[in-house]
Amino acid sequence: MLAAEFLRGKENLAPLSNEFTIGSMNRREFTQFCAGMAATMGLSQAVGLRMAEAGATQARPPVIWLHGQECTGCTESLLRAQHPTLETLILDLISLEYHETLSVGAGHQAEAHKQKIMQENKGKYILVTEGGTPTKDNGIYCKVGGKTHVEHVREAAEGAAAIIAIGSCASWGGIQSADPNPTGARPTQDIVPEKLVINIPGCPPNPYNFISTVLYLLTFKKPPDLDEKNRPKFAYGRLIHENCERRPHFDAGRFALEFGDLGHRQGWCLYKIGCKGPETYANCPAIGFGDVGFGSWPVGTGHPCFGCTEKETAFHKPIHSLATVKTLTPPTAFPTVEGAKGWPADPAAVAIVAGIGGALIGAGAVAASRMRGTPADEDDASHAKS
Repeated sequence: MLAAEFLRGKENLAPLSNEFTIGSMNRREFTQFCAGMAATMGLSQAVGLRMAEAGATQARPPVIWLHGQECTGCTESLLRAQHPTLETLILDLISLEYHETLSVGAGHQAEAHKQKIMQENKGKYILVTEGGTPTKDNGIYCKVGGKTHVEHVREAAEGAAAIIAIGSCASWGGIQSADPNPTGARPTQDIVPEKLVINIPGCPPNPYNFISTVLYLLTFKKPPDLDEKNRPKFAYGRLIHENCERRPHFDAGRFALEFGDLGHRQGWCLYKIGCKGPETYANCPAIGFGDVGFGSWPVGTGHPCFGCTEKETAFHKPIHSLATVKTLTPPTAFPTVEGAKGWPADPAAVAIVAGIGGALIGAGAVAASRMRGTPADEDDASHAKS
């Protein structure tokens, strides 16, 4: 739960002045950014204005960011955010006090500063965990400053106002938790089961899902609506399959069967080569990655989604195995693209042709009988007598 001190915010926020700036953004740019963040969360522009006011007028919350077993991809994706840029985020929206990749200090100096911040801001700071937590052999497979990652997470979680697990490693355990999981890697939630951990899964997650969550916390002093896996619904409330630009090909039965084939080159659906979009909840096709325009996500670039936001899918289900389709299954009313060419014909195609042929023959018989002036049923009866 959020600490009482963190929940105690200003009821009425002062409007932004025209001279206001936050980092590299002026008042207009920051308000537009917050309106965009609110829109991605399914909220109104008025809420976006409240988020802008909260980000500008409230004290910046201290953030303690811990690294466990991971590749630092989550931090790398955050480094590439442009709205706002990283320096605006960590210097103006939040106060990033400890981060083992970005901190200027090192060694005992950095660890002493972390302890100081946690003691002075107990119940007020945000804890962000990146990476899985090894638990086997008392957690000796990931240590910083003589302490295991298990100890660091539990110590920092004790005084945190909010805890965010960023990335699939912190949310689910990550690739190191895949069988046979030699280090006993576990998600953050398993390490501090008595705490609410907001999961922002992805490998890496979209940085704007993280930034939007932080802005929501600052504005409303509570987490956004979460699903049963503690993921924000605004980002993980809909299947990738529902918004995928290749969905029309799925509905029409057009599938790439292997990388580089005709269907793959023409942008057909990637379901048959293992796309997990039909069972994966995320907003990847809606907002893309890297601020470089439409289609900047795995499926948009021609690679199947591997379900990194799903605990049961990512790193546990073979990459090219078929997804469990949670909504509509692939259509059966069309000849399959993998059917043999020529004869013997595909059974589905034969059934369709036979059905169409039967309908045409029946329609022809009715038309012929009407041309002779004989009702179709009488004509059939006379043929039966003869």
